[in-house]
Amino acid sequence: HVQFLKKFYQKNLLLASGRKVPRTGGIILCIADSEKEVNQIIGEDPFFKLNLAEFKVTEFLSSQYHSDLENLLNQGS
Repeated sequence: HVQFLKKFYQKNLLLASGRKVPRTGGIILCIADSEKEVNQIIGEDPFFKLNLAEFKVTEFLSSQYHSDLENLLNQGS
């Protein structure tokens, strides 16, 4: 799973990831153009491949963000 995360961080497709509190799972913030692209990325996660976790995709459109994120968030525009 860590290698999966590293791969997609290097591709600038992940923004943040980590454990939920309380420890009932995790969250991955992904930068993608479509839910299809997100599902393709998820499909490479060993937790998904081995059915070790449930995955739920929640799409959102950012209306505000820190100025340091502008280049990352607009890379596909």
